Amino acid sequence: MSSVVPVKARQDRYALGDSVMLGAKQNLKGLGFAIVDAKESRQAYDGPRLIRSRGSALPTNVVVHLGTNGTYPLDVCKSIVKAAGPDRRVFLVTIHVPRSWKKGNNKVIQDCDAAFADDRVHVIDWDTAASQHPNWLWGDHIHLRPAGAKAFAQLIDQNVDDAVAAAHKAAIDNAGGTGTAGTHPA
Repeated sequence: MSSVVPVKARQDRYALGDSVMLGAKQNLKGLGFAIVDAKESRQAYDGPRLIRSRGSALPTNVVVHLGTNGTYPLDVCKSIVKAAGPDRRVFLVTIHVPRSWKKGNNKVIQDCDAAFADDRVHVIDWDTAASQHPNWLWGDHIHLRPAGAKAFAQLIDQNVDDAVAAAHKAAIDNAGGTGTAGTHPA
């Protein structure tokens, strides 16, 4: 007798984005993201408020894909990271959009990453992935075809998995001690 075990939502992952992420919402949920808050035409300016509104319920890993719909000032990006709090990892996803603000917004994402500790902020390079696979996008060169939605979600999920694994390894490496706890008789 076999049973299908449904994917359990990972309580440590939250995704915030615009219509691009909305196109991958079901894919992200299928990979176990408990909360995918994505909305059409969302602006980067909405990010800090939406993250703060989660309060202490905000998961450990926060994925943000904003900037597709207009400029993304550095102070807003930094406010997003600060709103997440010092005990959370923030993943900033680059944008792929044929608009004048793409290059500037992706530079803001890189500069925002550089303003924080390496283990606190991570950049996920969607722009390069999408550039290498134009067939993942509809004719507007922005929004996701089904294959693009799957790839977008997998790219995000893999980057979060890698950062979680690296943090776990670093914690073990930094724990110190002799490794003999519980092996000596009292």
